[in-house]
Amino acid sequence: MIDLKTFNDLANIPVESFAPKPTSLTEGQLEAAVQLWASEDGLTKIGVWECTPGDFTADRSTVAEYCHIISGRASVKNHDGSGTRDIGPGDLLILPVGWKGAWTIHSHIRKLYVLQTSA
Repeated sequence: MIDLKTFNDLANIPVESFAPKPTSLTEGQLEAAVQLWASEDGLTKIGVWECTPGDFTADRSTVAEYCHIISGRASVKNHDGSGTRDIGPGDLLILPVGWKGAWTIHSHIRKLYVLQTSA
């Protein structure tokens, strides 16, 4: 049976334990997340992610990501340094398949993410 799902109060949904961010360029930067839903084929995943201030690289070679910022502030730029976007609460950021770049987290950030893997 196909059923709908709802998730309330995304600003306060608990995330897993914080751990070092693997692609961080800043010593001591931590991240945590919780996956809320995944499609049966595993190609679509939705969850909540948090990260402490600092810089890190990101590679979306095989997956598109849609980010709705819940709290905090960041800047995101393309791998060549172009296209910097400042994002904060209420903003939607779209990272298409093939995007590579870097994030600068200015203040502890929380986002709702949707990952869509290429088939």
